[in-house]
This record gives sequence, structure tokens and C-alpha cells, in this order.
Amino acid sequence: MLSRAGAGVVAAGLVLGLGELLAATTGPDASPYFAVGATTVDRAPAWAREFAIGTFGTADKPALFVGMSVLLATCAVVAGLIERPRRPYGGALLAALGAVGVYAVLNRPGATASAAVPTVIAVVAGMLFLQFAIRVLWTPRRGGGPSSSSGIDRRRFLAVLGAGAAVAVAAGAAGRYLGDRLAQVLEDRSRFRVPLAADAAPVVPSGSDLTTGPRAVPGATSFVTTNRDFYRIDTALQVPRLTTADWRLRVHGMVDGETTLTWDDLAGFEVVERLVTLTCVSNEIGGDLAGNARWTGYRMSEILDRVGVRPDADMLLSTSVDGFTVGTPVAVVRDGRDALLAVAMNGEPLPLEHGYPARQVVPGLYGYVSATKWVVDWELTRFDRAQAYWTQRGWAPQGPIRTASRIDVPAPFARITAGPVVVAGTAWAQHRGIGRVEIRVDGGPWQETEPATEYSADTWRQWRWVWDASPGEHRLEVRAVDGTGAVQDEQRRPPVPDGATGLHSRTVTVG
Repeated sequence: MLSRAGAGVVAAGLVLGLGELLAATTGPDASPYFAVGATTVDRAPAWAREFAIGTFGTADKPALFVGMSVLLATCAVVAGLIERPRRPYGGALLAALGAVGVYAVLNRPGATASAAVPTVIAVVAGMLFLQFAIRVLWTPRRGGGPSSSSGIDRRRFLAVLGAGAAVAVAAGAAGRYLGDRLAQVLEDRSRFRVPLAADAAPVVPSGSDLTTGPRAVPGATSFVTTNRDFYRIDTALQVPRLTTADWRLRVHGMVDGETTLTWDDLAGFEVVERLVTLTCVSNEIGGDLAGNARWTGYRMSEILDRVGVRPDADMLLSTSVDGFTVGTPVAVVRDGRDALLAVAMNGEPLPLEHGYPARQVVPGLYGYVSATKWVVDWELTRFDRAQAYWTQRGWAPQGPIRTASRIDVPAPFARITAGPVVVAGTAWAQHRGIGRVEIRVDGGPWQETEPATEYSADTWRQWRWVWDASPGEHRLEVRAVDGTGAVQDEQRRPPVPDGATGLHSRTVTVG
């Protein structure tokens, strides 16, 4: 039984490895494993996506891969157990799994019939291997059944199994390697030189960052988020690989003159550098799906001005190279805020997972309606004519960022000593700014905190408060007031459909 199960697992591994290798010749979207994962993400309802992000956070994609792998391994074991000589029941199960892969591959954006070829060939190879391995293992004897005494057949079977496993591993590794080599992205990025900004971002004042200086607060959030620590939430299970030489931005639709920009064409626009805080609409109250970075790029409004936007166009429908779409209000892009086609992050070329070689950064809007990564297409249209990816799935068509605040210090359920205690955190209301932050203890009166120096209305603002803590268990709550005087919404609501609301709190024990 274990032998047959092993044969099924190796056969499935062969399907995946060969599929990956053959996909390297047609494009990464032809990989059946990643295509199934991407289709799962695309077809998942909003509640399932929120559950995944809420449960696993930025590890939602690894969690999906683990789940897929467990399911696939289970099916592979079953395929091996039910396979019989000249009765390929297990092969039929592999074929059914292959059909799912073909469906997923053909439903990727821009897919043609040829994209299914790697999956079909890989599945046929897996079926043939499984049948051959079972025939080697199965030695006719009185009463039938697999051999348990023939050492020759057992050795032959193990040799076949080992060879199959070696081919599967080698094919998978070669496929990944060739995919990277074909795309040439890593080499392209290593040659990229961040353009010098003619309009550089102002220097961050020492009073804006609570992690530095004489009044630094241990455990506080850094004002600038490193590229490594910046959150990543998107639908791309396999990071798109696009070089600057291959990159094009087609601008069309309701414009006076359609155009397609190449990478070299960007040199005709002024280089701008700005610090902007981005926030995911899926961020729960007190969550960490927000980050502040220094972005370098080109004003989106200048690009639109060049093509001439017609007066009745109110949506910029942007499309990623992997087919993901975002609908951004044209008025927001052109109202004077620093909406950028960004090419660098914190002084480095964009990380691959953050949109290399080009992405959008629009202050004041949640990412699902603004922050298209790997962007290659801009269509000027209208909200009453087109729907973007998440709008089709029940999210609001326009998503201005809500005022939010968070307690970072002390940690949840911390045990602290009575007396003066520094409480610190972060607040944001991008493009409106933070006017003040207030805190209360055990439902008491709101008290003003000491805000850090405001850098700009487009970045988050840190705050600190010295609390004379008395013994016992206490509940701390925080709220922010934005730059217009509007108080943060205290009613607790989930992220769907246009961002979470409510107050963040921390419970601590004072000894």
C-alpha cells in the first residue's frame, strides 16, 4: 500500500515539475500549480479573502500554497492506491486534476490555447509513469495482488520511483531557473539606476520619528518602513516578471490622442520624490497593513495631460501585467496631490513583489482603488461603464482612506509597573492629515496626546502620552481627529466594503 501511495506522489510530482519546466517556454501563467492558485484567489468571495488575510495576514499566500499542496498530496496518494495494471483509475484522477489545471491556465488574462500545452503534456507523462510503476510493482501470483516477496520487482520498482522523483525535482528546479532566466528581471533590476529627483522629498524632521532622538520610545513604529517590512497584499501568487525593456504603458480610451509609453519615454517627465503612507482596505482596526515609504517616480497627472483626458471621463482603469484591474477617480489623480507612477522605493528600484518596474502610488486612497503594481495599461473611462477587479466582487467603487489610529506601545496584555508609563502609537488620514490624537483609560474622559512633528498630510503621524498608571487591569483606547476636524468613526465595522472603522484598544495589567 505504501509503495502504491509513493508511486502516486511521485507521479503527481512529475506532473508539477514537467508543467513548471514546459511553462518556462510559454510564460509563467502556464504553470498549472500557480494558475490554479491564482484562479482560486480570483474566484474566492470577499468573505473568504477577508478570512485569509485576517487569519494569516501577509502569510495568506504561503498558507494557500500549503493548503493546495496538502490537497494535491492527498489526491496523489489516492491515485496511487486505486491504480491497477491496464485499469488506470489513478490516472483518471490525475487527468481530472489536469483538467482543473487546464481550466485555470486558460482563464488567466491573455491566455491562448497554447498555454494549456504544458499541463496536458505533463499530465500525460504523469499518467504513463504511474501506470508503468504499478505494472512493475504488480507481480501476478496466486490470488492476485501486489508482490510482497519478489525482491527483483521491488528493486525495479524502487529504481523506477527514484528515477521519477529525480526527474520531477530536476524538472521543477530547471523550470523555475529557466523562468527567471527568460524573464531576466533580476539582472534588469540590478542594472537599474534610480533617477535623480528634480523635485525631492523634504528631509524628515527629527521630531517626526519616535524611534530616534532623546525622546525615542522603545517598540514604537519607525516613521519610514523598510522595503523588507512593508506589507504586501495583492492577488499575484506568482510575482510577475517584467523588464524595463519589455515594459509599456498604453494610455487609451476617452482621450484626445492614444499613446503607448516605453521606459525611455519616461525620461521626458519630471522626476518626483515623495514620502507617502499606503494602507490596505483589508486592514483591521489596529492592524499592520499600512506602511510609509519614500517613492520616486513621475506625476500621473502629467502623463494624462499629455494624452488629453476628455471632460466626461471620471475613471482611470489601470491594469497590471497579470490582468488585475483598479479603478481610480480621475479627479483625485488630477487634483494636485502627488499621485505617482513610481519606479523606486526608499531609494532602491521597486522590489519585484512591490511592482517592479512600475506601479501607482496615490495618496488618500486605499490600495484596491489606486496602487496598481506592474501596471501596463491605463484606460480612461467612466464608473458607470466599467468595473475593476474588487468592485466586481462587492467592494465600493471608490475608497478614500478612513481616519485610523493605533496603539503600538505597550504590547497587548503587557504587565507594566505602576507609575509613569509611555504610551505611543501611530495615526493616519492620508491627504487630510492628523490634527490631534486622543486617548482614554477605562472609558474615562478623552485626553490629548503629544503628537510627533507632522511631516505631511500624506504620511502617518506618530504620537506619545505619559500615563500615570495605577495598579490593576486597564483598557486603553485611542482615536484621531483629522486635519479637517472630523473625529475618527467609533462604530465598529469590518473592512468590507470600504474600510474598517472603530477604535483600537489595548488591555494591560499594572503591578
